[in-house]
Amino acid sequence: MSDEFAEHEGLPDEPQAAPEDWQARAMAAEQAMEALRREHAERLRRAELRIEAVRAGMIDLDGLRLIDPAAMTPAEDGTAPDAAALMAQLKRDKPWLFGAPSSSSTASVPRAEPPRVRHATELSEAEWRAARAELLRRAGG
Repeated sequence: MSDEFAEHEGLPDEPQAAPEDWQARAMAAEQAMEALRREHAERLRRAELRIEAVRAGMIDLDGLRLIDPAAMTPAEDGTAPDAAALMAQLKRDKPWLFGAPSSSSTASVPRAEPPRVRHATELSEAEWRAARAELLRRAGG
């Protein structure tokens, strides 16, 4: 042996962990990992529900407590693909949780059309006289 290892020759080796101890630690780590996966999936589902609630116009997100967690069917990736359907059902069952749609938000913008120019030949005599008087008034004054 080399000189650097010679000083350690008489010392006992570090205690080796029993195989059962490693197995127990591995099992505990797997259980902790699974608990974290479940917690992550639950948080993801709740976040998706909140997003759908805001899109649906829910006034107070405390209304999400009315949704039965068992009614949600999680996807393999942990998301809640039926969140929009659950919000639609909640909106039908308890409409007071949602704001009334604004009439101004559904109004469409009028089409942009240039004003149509009317020719003098299309005017009646009274319209022609009124337009002529307006034109003379603007030009004179």
